[in-house]
Amino acid sequence: MAKTLRKSSLTLLCFVLFLLSKNVDAQDHRASIPLISFLQELEREFEIKFSYADDDIRELSVIPPQKENLKDILGDIQRQAQLQIQKLNERYYTITRSAALDICGIVLDNFEQNTVTGATIEILGTKTAIITDMEGYFSISNVPRSAKLRIKHIGYKTLFVDAADLAGRAPCTTLLLAQYYQQLEEVVVYEFLTKGLVKQLDGSIEMNSEEFGILPGLIEPDVLQTVQALPGIESVDETVSNINIRGGTNDQNLMLWNGIKMYQSGHFFGLISAFNPYLTDKVILTKNGTRAEYGDGVSGIIDIRTKDTIADQFFGGAGVNLIGGDVYGHLPVSDKLALQVSARRSLTDILNTPTYQKFFTRVFEDSQVNRDGNFYFYDFTGKLLYDIDKNQQLRLNFISVNNLLDYSEEEMDTGKRTRSDLDQTNLSFGGSLRSTWNKKFSTFLNVYHTRYDLDARNTSSNEKQTLFQNNEVVETALKLNIDYQVSERFDWLNGYQYSETGITNATDVTQPPFQSNVRDVIRSQALFSEITYRSDDQKLFARGGVRLNRLENPDSFEEFLIEPRISLNYALTRELKFEVLGEFKSQATNQIIDLEQNFLGIEKRRWIVSNGDDLPVTKSRQAAVGINYDHRNMYVGLEGFYKDVDGISISTQGFQNQNQFNGEVGKYDVKGLELLINKKTDAYSIWASYGYNLNTYYFTDIVPPEFPNNLDIRHTGSLAGTYTLENIKFGIGLNYHSGKPVTEPQAEDPIDTSFFPFRINYRSPNTDRLPEYLRADASVIYNFELGHAVKASAGVSVLNFTDRKNILNAYYRLDEQDAIERIENVSLGFTPNVSFRARF
Repeated sequence: MAKTLRKSSLTLLCFVLFLLSKNVDAQDHRASIPLISFLQELEREFEIKFSYADDDIRELSVIPPQKENLKDILGDIQRQAQLQIQKLNERYYTITRSAALDICGIVLDNFEQNTVTGATIEILGTKTAIITDMEGYFSISNVPRSAKLRIKHIGYKTLFVDAADLAGRAPCTTLLLAQYYQQLEEVVVYEFLTKGLVKQLDGSIEMNSEEFGILPGLIEPDVLQTVQALPGIESVDETVSNINIRGGTNDQNLMLWNGIKMYQSGHFFGLISAFNPYLTDKVILTKNGTRAEYGDGVSGIIDIRTKDTIADQFFGGAGVNLIGGDVYGHLPVSDKLALQVSARRSLTDILNTPTYQKFFTRVFEDSQVNRDGNFYFYDFTGKLLYDIDKNQQLRLNFISVNNLLDYSEEEMDTGKRTRSDLDQTNLSFGGSLRSTWNKKFSTFLNVYHTRYDLDARNTSSNEKQTLFQNNEVVETALKLNIDYQVSERFDWLNGYQYSETGITNATDVTQPPFQSNVRDVIRSQALFSEITYRSDDQKLFARGGVRLNRLENPDSFEEFLIEPRISLNYALTRELKFEVLGEFKSQATNQIIDLEQNFLGIEKRRWIVSNGDDLPVTKSRQAAVGINYDHRNMYVGLEGFYKDVDGISISTQGFQNQNQFNGEVGKYDVKGLELLINKKTDAYSIWASYGYNLNTYYFTDIVPPEFPNNLDIRHTGSLAGTYTLENIKFGIGLNYHSGKPVTEPQAEDPIDTSFFPFRINYRSPNTDRLPEYLRADASVIYNFELGHAVKASAGVSVLNFTDRKNILNAYYRLDEQDAIERIENVSLGFTPNVSFRARF
């Protein structure tokens, strides 16, 4: 019985489904019928007649309107079929085919059917083109009936549609764009040395602190220490405040933090970077082929940018090492507002750690004195992120960097005691507004105000003479970038930049009485334009631009400069790429280096502005040609360059010989070659680099007029590697460079007694060299978790683990008995450091 019931139920179910399917088929069949058939039905029902050409409507179909009124029915048919129906009298109507159509549509992607905003709808053969709105909707009137539409958007396959297919539809037709996938040719974007270092198409290097791996001797991603691992970048005195890019002085580098020009970059007299890396998003290093939007920096640009997007939830961290501690955080207030803060302070005035002792000895090395000092530093940063809407982003930035020193020394043989005090600060505020007006047009406005202040006081042993010096830089600037995407291949950047820089240098001596207070101002205005091109096959990248500068010192000069820039990269094959870079640049601010032995030689750099006479505007020209090979985790890069820098002064170059106080103006040029070989896998990275520089001064008023540059480090090299084993990262490396040029006293007649006070008779400038520099570093980082939401790391590093004594600089002076003494600055010895960090 049950079996029979189940069989009967199954039969009934099949019968019901059959009837439903027949009913659906019937409904589908009735849903759209030939127009001619429907007109015939109307003629019978309403006793009317239609006059039309069969060829005009034979292929047309309509959905029968659900209306009873003849006028409404005819209006619906007219809309659906895009026809013109004209009433002649109560019985007769004429039907003609419209020459033009009114069409509409909604463009979605075919993956999740999201709206495609900004898709281009183009009527082929005409000049008519529109873009879809925020809902993906578009409508066009008076479209030729035979027209075809081309619908395209970056990242999707182009779609072609007949206009007639979009006419008379209610609701509008939905069009689905297929996502576009293309197997691209390899381009020159290579992750260098360690994770987070990437070479870009324009020849620049981008560093991502969040993804940063490990480098020998570093347990934290110090931005300015990291750049020194790259070929062509050196620091002859082991500091981050004296980075030499292709043989240039540190003041010839443009240092930016969130678009603000920084006049102070280091702590502890340059041994530690002043920028907290843990909120840094990326750092862009440019040695040549600079973008037209950048002024200043005739040697190179280091552009530091902090995180610029509002996160969904809070994140932060804290850490401590043997020099100091820091804390940082990103606090989302809402989906449109967030606050980023960071703070760091040294422990040097609280704990006397081995690392601090090594740093202290490195800065104040002198075997003839007893030293005593109290030193500490701190820095703060803040950033407010406010998304006004999806197309307008406002950012406000703040940074404060401070170094304070109270230092004294006592000569062992005489008991004379000298005291020095120093206060060095950099306080900056800035704001930016990024606006996206439509798919192709956007603007970026950046303004800032920065103030750098250096106060130094030196008191003699008998306290009869006090020397006070002040160097103050106040700068206000504005820059507007206007970006227009001409097409998928062309991008056009235009802009304007204005800055006013006022620099004050004050000196006050008590015995004999002397006072000086000099303030100079330089104003700069610039227009720039730049076009970037990328070929469809991704083989060619080309960018060319020009910057028009107007520099004005109200008291002395006005000068107009034209500065072209170029960057080309072409893929000869999948593995082999060729690049050409070139630029003209200029700068009107420099640092003079006063190396008299006041302030114990601690800090004697002073910012000044060009006056067009004894310190002209510094100008540079640079060109480079390179080739890069990248295949199966092996990278080989070779680049040759030439750089010419004109308008330099003896006072900005750090001379410590017979030319120290002369103030001559001249130039230098550098001819160089840089080679990098890197083998890299997910587990390890091994690299070797070599650089050759021939760096030569030209001063017509010095004998001889041509001699080696103070930064003529002829040969540089490195050999290093990193290895990752699960949660442990290892790094070890060796750095080498040939000796720095020095000027020795004459062997036969070292002292000139014909002058008072006596002078040292020197040989020709920079004809001797210091011994070679060689330093081995190592570091280890272990990553682990503390609970569910906290990640931690512990690191150990050793700088110069062989404890080699490297002489960084040497100079000569006369003591109180008019005897020549040699003063040597020695590198860091064996310097350990330990760190612990937590991230949440």
